[in-house]
Amino acid sequence: MSFSDTELLRRLFDAAVAVADPMQVIPAVLGERPEGRLIVIGAGKASARMAEAVESRWGPCAGLVITRYGYARPCQGIEIVEAGHPVPDAAGHQATERMLDMVAGLDEADTVLALMSGGGSALLCAPAEPMTLKDKQAMHRALLNSGAPIEKMNTVRKHLSRVKGGKLAAAVYPAKLRTLLISDVSGDDPADIASGPTVGDATTAADALAIVAEYGIALPARAREVLDAGRPVIAPGDPMLARVSNQVVAAPSQSLDAARELAEREGYAVEILGDAIDGEAREEGARQARLALDVQARLRADDQPVALLSGGECTVTGWGGGVGGPNAEFALAAAITLAGRPGISLIACDTDGVDGAAEIAGAIVTQRTLSRARDAGIDPAQALRRNDSHGFFAAVGGQVVTGPTLTNVNDFRAILVRPARMKPPSSG
Repeated sequence: MSFSDTELLRRLFDAAVAVADPMQVIPAVLGERPEGRLIVIGAGKASARMAEAVESRWGPCAGLVITRYGYARPCQGIEIVEAGHPVPDAAGHQATERMLDMVAGLDEADTVLALMSGGGSALLCAPAEPMTLKDKQAMHRALLNSGAPIEKMNTVRKHLSRVKGGKLAAAVYPAKLRTLLISDVSGDDPADIASGPTVGDATTAADALAIVAEYGIALPARAREVLDAGRPVIAPGDPMLARVSNQVVAAPSQSLDAARELAEREGYAVEILGDAIDGEAREEGARQARLALDVQARLRADDQPVALLSGGECTVTGWGGGVGGPNAEFALAAAITLAGRPGISLIACDTDGVDGAAEIAGAIVTQRTLSRARDAGIDPAQALRRNDSHGFFAAVGGQVVTGPTLTNVNDFRAILVRPARMKPPSSG
């Protein structure tokens, strides 16, 4: 079956999301329900769907999972709490305290199953004393606006929390703890997923302070007091981690493979640029657009079209007053660089369905994107300066809106490149 370029772009994204659905990946790895007392806990944008998947295999379970507003799923026994993301709120704070109470006092005969995914850093909220929730919120906002990569943001978060950096595992000890993770981070390091609440960490408070200085992060006074005190996280070899196992069950690389298989069936030669691409979204969008132009320049009229696939997590530093996100900003910068070149189209979306500051997954760019902007009286360069990429794509009809996808394996990008003289199935 032949699809138009815009249809194929959307199908590639849908394939990337579908292969990471917790209802597929969780039952396949669960095995038999453990004997004795079992408690299920978790946090993240995919965690409620993960809990639903657990109960589809094991039946009703006791426990508590915290997810983003709008991401709840029906569960038989596990309580689902919706809370604030990307900035924590009182609902997440209160639910985290209840979770800590729930796992307190367990013994070696008990089992805890932890379900963690991207978004857990905000949803699992237990500020280190004497910080307040207000301090925690200010800290998260400062980190999000800093332009620091996720692993550096997480280092700071771990040292300002009572659950991150292995501290949740310490609270569960001596019970057996099994953690299943859906990765939204470059490299799929469990220590970076949801800031590693069940994973030992080798960083220090001095490392966190260095990151704060490097990126000029304005921390609340009580947060700096915590870092100055140098309170440790849980070291990787700590005995309290001896009964912990951490398993990544879905990752960006698997989603890129699913998209690759579909593109190849549709007659494309596929180049995977990487599943851990980060950096400034606008710079990466322009870079990949130039790469697509170079690829097209090498193609002869009878050559196979090429699909360039990539994943990772780009960032947007600062805020110019508009409404945007890293995927839409990537797409807008790419559109400006492509300048309406025929035969090249692209999609950039967050697999959780939320790109930055709006309930929008991302955007699609075709050769008509800039002409539609001109017809609407919109200056693409000005929209990019204002970080108003979502406003731009709303005006030109390029938004991708999915609603909650119930998973989160980071950003997905696909660029379709046809030979310059090849007629596409549809101009899009």
